[in-house]
Amino acid sequence: MTFKPHGKHLIAGEWVGGGATFRSEPATGDAHEFSVGTVDLVNRACEAAEDAFWSYGYSSREDRAKFLETIADEIEARAEAITEVGSAESGLPTARLQGERGRTTGQLRLFASHIRAGDYLDRRHDKALPDRQPLPRPEIRMIQRPIGPVAVFGASNFPLAFSTAGGDTASALAAGCPVVVKGHSAHPGTAEIVAEAIHAAIAACGLHPGVFSLIQGGRRDVGTALVQHPLIKAVGFTGSLGGGRALFDLCAQRPEPIPFFGELGSVNPNFLLPQALANRGEAIANGWAGSLTMGAGQFCTNPGIMVLPDGPEADAFVATTKAALEKIAPQTMLTDGIAKAYRDGQSRFQGRNAVAPVLETESPGRTANPNLYETTASAYLQDHALGEEVFGPLGLVVRVSDPAEMVSLAKGFEGQLTATLHMDDGDADLARSLLPVLERKAGRVLANGFSTGVEVSEAMVHGGPYPASTNFGATSVGTMAIRRFLRPVAYQNLPDAILPADLA
Repeated sequence: MTFKPHGKHLIAGEWVGGGATFRSEPATGDAHEFSVGTVDLVNRACEAAEDAFWSYGYSSREDRAKFLETIADEIEARAEAITEVGSAESGLPTARLQGERGRTTGQLRLFASHIRAGDYLDRRHDKALPDRQPLPRPEIRMIQRPIGPVAVFGASNFPLAFSTAGGDTASALAAGCPVVVKGHSAHPGTAEIVAEAIHAAIAACGLHPGVFSLIQGGRRDVGTALVQHPLIKAVGFTGSLGGGRALFDLCAQRPEPIPFFGELGSVNPNFLLPQALANRGEAIANGWAGSLTMGAGQFCTNPGIMVLPDGPEADAFVATTKAALEKIAPQTMLTDGIAKAYRDGQSRFQGRNAVAPVLETESPGRTANPNLYETTASAYLQDHALGEEVFGPLGLVVRVSDPAEMVSLAKGFEGQLTATLHMDDGDADLARSLLPVLERKAGRVLANGFSTGVEVSEAMVHGGPYPASTNFGATSVGTMAIRRFLRPVAYQNLPDAILPADLA
């Protein structure tokens, strides 16, 4: 089939076009025209979301669960078109888009199951103690309640799972919060199809149309207007450190500051401990090369740094990694801008005294070839630029002189989404020394694996100390993500007849 987008915004149940347009920049196939977002559309969408909140925010958990499941059904009904346009726009292979679609619908259904169970409500009840001395205690009940309309910014590297109906949208809708999505210009056609699915689900479930709106493209003033709109009560964002920090600051500067849940990327350091290096160095090197280049390295959990003891075994590890990377064919990056940013990131390493090139390649146009560099712990700690994320298949080996220097280096890392220990039984003592450091640095600590691949589950944490994310107490993946869009409310001495249904 051939998908032909209409290029409009979805604002409170109406497809709205007209005005200025922009052209998509697909990796393959024809470009299409899409309407540019405006501040007026932001105002209309936010006002509709607030109006919808008075019904949707007080709807039953069962009604919201059915809505989430209906969205998943409607997405699957458009599976072929989603794969077609998503692959054309992003350059991602068909299998990747199909897997990401399954992850997207799986998240929606997981949140439906999660809110049906009701544990997320964190219900608490302090019974009245009228005879307590010296003062009686009132009856107090507590429950988590939705905060109001939420703004979501689509991610460039996940057209489905972190975008229009992705984890931020799914968790906000599950909480009872209407959503206004600012679509990413890298995949506007994919956003349009998914918005059509949500629109159909709203109609099928008989919900207020302001529950969801999509604003395509737009200049900076659209994003600024969205995060500063007084009716928006929280923001979910996945993207660059620079863009996320700018929006975070705008949220903090509002007359009513609101939480900004930004997932901003990470270098995801790996610590290869001595026994594991001696016993399994070759296998770990090949595994690292595969993880480093998966999806052209365009994952926020890409394992960009490998820390290991210096010596002949380190030499063999580097040689094996280089050989494995040399076999990787050029890959298409998500956008021309991301490809340029990858080349700019590589340029920070080229000709730098602190690093030595192991494998240095060129990446013309929209393609990416892997690159590998190495340095010492002391040089790394003195050069802040080496710890900045390069979005693409670039790896850095950091050699340490002894276990103490490995622990010292770990303390020098900034906040991360993940940190990984490669260890065997004989490495347990060093691992125990590293773990208290790593758990302060990262939201997820792994052993003997690679961080690419984030399980959508109850226990998952996808977040971490700044600059990995702007809120170290939150996650953007897993059922705990719903907590971002809830707040606790206590009800003192209220009669059962007027309590929220989930407390009565």
